[in-house]
Amino acid sequence: MTYPQPTKSSPQPAPRRRPVGPLDDTDPGVHRGVLAADVPHVDVRGARIPALGFGTWQMTGAECARAVEDALELGYRHIDTARMYENEAAVGRALTASGLPRDAIFLASKIWWERADADGVRASVHAMIRDLSVDHLDLCYLHWPNPDVPLRETLEAMRALQEEGAIRHLGVSNFTPTLLDEALRIAPITALQVEYHPFLAQDDLRRLCQRHELALVAYSPLARGNVHGHPRLKAIGERHGKSPEQVTLRWLTQQHHVAAIPKASSRAHRAANLAIFDFELSAEEAQAISELARGERIIDPSFAPEWEQ
Repeated sequence: MTYPQPTKSSPQPAPRRRPVGPLDDTDPGVHRGVLAADVPHVDVRGARIPALGFGTWQMTGAECARAVEDALELGYRHIDTARMYENEAAVGRALTASGLPRDAIFLASKIWWERADADGVRASVHAMIRDLSVDHLDLCYLHWPNPDVPLRETLEAMRALQEEGAIRHLGVSNFTPTLLDEALRIAPITALQVEYHPFLAQDDLRRLCQRHELALVAYSPLARGNVHGHPRLKAIGERHGKSPEQVTLRWLTQQHHVAAIPKASSRAHRAANLAIFDFELSAEEAQAISELARGERIIDPSFAPEWEQ
């Protein structure tokens, strides 16, 4: 399948802060926000990454700014964006409008794979920082591997920016175990971001991350909505008074050093996704969810690496 490109949008004025709106109290687990301190962290290699973050793919302009500001108001403190999303300026407006101190937010972005050469890396990171209106990124990933650019060139350029203070932690995204092994021999990688949900096992990558004390950050954690209504996830959720989506996110965040970054277009869904730390899945329930894996990879563009799992 092709990798959808975000639509371009003209710059929008910064949104006004608005009062907390009503939530649909008929949705399981919906509440009016949580204290950021209640969200556990993945502590790896000096990084303290909130285990549940807010993803912004396919959000642009005023819609993106409103969503991110609302997420921060609800209690999210891990915001994920990317150069390719063309929404960093909107995310930056939301960060400013939130009134939160910079060190209260864990901010991650990604360098597009076509800019993996040393000059492209430097230009991309400087543009990210400018558009986000910050002085550094907490985590910067290479979005996809680029077989035409030596990985050493890319990571050494990122490492130089880390030494300059523009990046605090280095990450890679959509890497296979072989590529991750190579990256670890070159630079101090802190996090790997990959597609991970109940229908796509990432056992080899999880073991590798555990061995090297890396965070594994799951994107598309709800399988683009495919977890909704799944009989097994629904049955587990009913035992806990939770939705299939909440069960899925809890399954992910209960795993060692795993974080998840779901996107949610409505306030009610953003709040519900955050309301997952007041229950725990049993070992038997977690295993039953793991057994749903069926190799269902949703994001598989033409430039993806040769997957090993």
